[in-house]
Amino acid sequence: MTQPVRASAKALLPLGLFLTLFLGTGIYFQLSGVDYAFYQLASPVAILPAIILGVLLSKEAFEERINTFVAGVGERNIVTMCLIYLLAGAFSTVAAATGGVDAMVALGLNVIPASFLLPGLFIIAAVVSTAMGTSMGTLAALAPVALGLAQAANIDLALMAGVLVSGAMFGDNLSIISDTTIAATRTQGCEMRDKFKANLKFAIPAAVLTIIWLSTYDTGSVPPQAPDANYWLSLPYFLIIALAVMGLNVFAVLTIGVILAGAFGMVAVGYEWVAFSKDIYEGFTSMQEIFLLSLLIGGLSALIRQQGGLAFLAGAVAKVTSSLFKHKQQRAAFGIAGLTGLTDFAVANNTVTILLSGEVSKKLAEEGDLAPRQSASLLDIFACVVQGTLPYGAQALLMGASFGLSPLQVSLHTGYCFILGGVTVAMIIWRKPLEGRTPVATNA
Repeated sequence: MTQPVRASAKALLPLGLFLTLFLGTGIYFQLSGVDYAFYQLASPVAILPAIILGVLLSKEAFEERINTFVAGVGERNIVTMCLIYLLAGAFSTVAAATGGVDAMVALGLNVIPASFLLPGLFIIAAVVSTAMGTSMGTLAALAPVALGLAQAANIDLALMAGVLVSGAMFGDNLSIISDTTIAATRTQGCEMRDKFKANLKFAIPAAVLTIIWLSTYDTGSVPPQAPDANYWLSLPYFLIIALAVMGLNVFAVLTIGVILAGAFGMVAVGYEWVAFSKDIYEGFTSMQEIFLLSLLIGGLSALIRQQGGLAFLAGAVAKVTSSLFKHKQQRAAFGIAGLTGLTDFAVANNTVTILLSGEVSKKLAEEGDLAPRQSASLLDIFACVVQGTLPYGAQALLMGASFGLSPLQVSLHTGYCFILGGVTVAMIIWRKPLEGRTPVATNA
């Protein structure tokens, strides 16, 4: 009979070391004025000393310590997640190379009235990010167009940058090929379509409020100028969203997406099969950092779990939330929110946050009677909310550099992220929207 793991705060020291190295290095470079300060030390390298410490702290025989680590690296959900990363990277790269991104941008810009410019760009960024599965790719694609429109219409640049980040984070949170969605669903053990549907209950009201807010700004009558593009090249994006919502296996969805993006490119723009193969591989390599980090975090988590660190963390979060909330689903939801928000504040990377918080969040959800799709949704929401509002997050840094602004100016204007956080907290307090493993008691 397996003995229960004894909770131990000491087991969390490797995680603390990783966060200290990752965050400390970022702060140092930020104060030194280095661009992308929090990305100067590669996260797979920052985690290596933590892994060594985790091995040294274990009380098992040395061979068993290594076996525990390797078993964590090879855990089924971790390996599945990594394979999905590769396919998602391939699709994004091939679709961009064939003109699919330009097609999505042009399709949106051609239908936006000048008076609806800010809400329209928010919607475009949201659609493109949902289709591409990456907020950074969306911002890189839309920033030049948005900057030109802002200058032509005399729109505050910080506001325009915040609108793009807002839309990009909407898609990052919802997209079925986003690394955050992949990580959240795999760690919580639910289907992507179920998490997507659960997410909509929070994201749609927040998006509507954001559109209403942005509609209050006067953007004049400057007509948006769309890039030249073949609209047919946008079809693969819409097809993979439809297939995913229909419940087709994610491996099949992404494989079909890669094939369709390549085929449409070959027919429409003479895309060659040699370039197709190279772009697939380039897409694989674009996921190298998160691929390696996922494997290493899987191993480190196994060591921390074996030594009682995750049991201690779950107990500590449960203790704090139980003193504040009587209803168990509220306790679990706020526990996941707090844990996720604090972790992302430390590491400034929403995918890393989900990987680090996933197992504890799953335990909190099980104890609090939250459905896996609900915990996956909350995990992804609060990782994206905090990420979108961090002045040292990659999104604010990229837009600050693109628009010649302070990253703090950008982060203060990411209205959707603040609204999404507020809407989600309000719904948790209301409690009725929470989905449980058993029916929610309405008279508790």
